[in-house]
Amino acid sequence: MVKLNRIYTKTGDDGTTGLVGGARVSKASLRVEAYGAVDEANAAVGLAVAACRRAVRDDAVGGTLPRVIDVLTSVQHDLFDAGADLATPAAAGEVPAKALRVTAAQTQRLEGLIDEFNAPLGALTSFVLPGGSEPASCLHVARTVVRRAERVVVALREMEPDATPPEALRYLNRLSDLLFVLARAANDQGRSDVLWVPGANRAKP
Repeated sequence: MVKLNRIYTKTGDDGTTGLVGGARVSKASLRVEAYGAVDEANAAVGLAVAACRRAVRDDAVGGTLPRVIDVLTSVQHDLFDAGADLATPAAAGEVPAKALRVTAAQTQRLEGLIDEFNAPLGALTSFVLPGGSEPASCLHVARTVVRRAERVVVALREMEPDATPPEALRYLNRLSDLLFVLARAANDQGRSDVLWVPGANRAKP
């Protein structure tokens, strides 16, 4: 159980922060950058939830958005798990389940959700421009923030492979795919998607 009595502690005034387990590292370390990027992704997902709720309220017809809201809320819990995972460097001989780690089941759940939401969508003939409805636009922003978090975790895995279990990276990879599919679902099941036209403006004065 997490219990926060004070918001500021002043312990980070020297530019360091504590990892799970007590070790202190620079706030500029790649590990802190990784779980910080995941936290930012979580905030972007939260904005998408708010946009979906507003659309449901204003339209009085939810369509698929209530289901999207439920999925995104569960994703936010997973992203806190991922942050805890990344803030806990793995040690040799680590006791299984002692540290909070993202599991393969969480990643597999995303795969099932991708299949569920992708099934009713029409096939794409070009890349989709980020945008459309407000919920879809927010979901595209969340998707790109998750991709950035994924890149940071890749760099951390390359720098500290033994201390960085791989499942959080797999989860982020699937999550960005899910957010893309959810953005299309939020665009009237893809019917309101705007497709990229390569070189569309090259001939314009």
